[in-house]
Amino acid sequence: MGQNLSPHQNELYRRTDEVLHYIWDPIGVAGVPEARDEYDSYFPHVFSLLVNNPKAGEIQNYLIKIEGENMGLSVNDNSRNRAKEVEDILTNYRDMIYEKVAREFTA
Repeated sequence: MGQNLSPHQNELYRRTDEVLHYIWDPIGVAGVPEARDEYDSYFPHVFSLLVNNPKAGEIQNYLIKIEGENMGLSVNDNSRNRAKEVEDILTNYRDMIYEKVAREFTA
């Protein structure tokens, strides 16, 4: 990412990468080790949105846009649901990690 991240940010960074690869995976390459970097070009923007507290639907809309415009895939209910699931998982991870930091800070 080009900058130093705290241990908690590193955890969120890794989880974001894994969620995009294994859960979002619009082209179905999660089981192909050689394609592990397939979504790397989209990852930094998703991570940036996530750490900057996006509005509801912002990550979902970005992922849908990538599928339709960049990948040329048909956007349908499945892709919308998958993008929504990814946004929910990522924001839950972020909130869990931030709560952990807050507990450590006040302990």
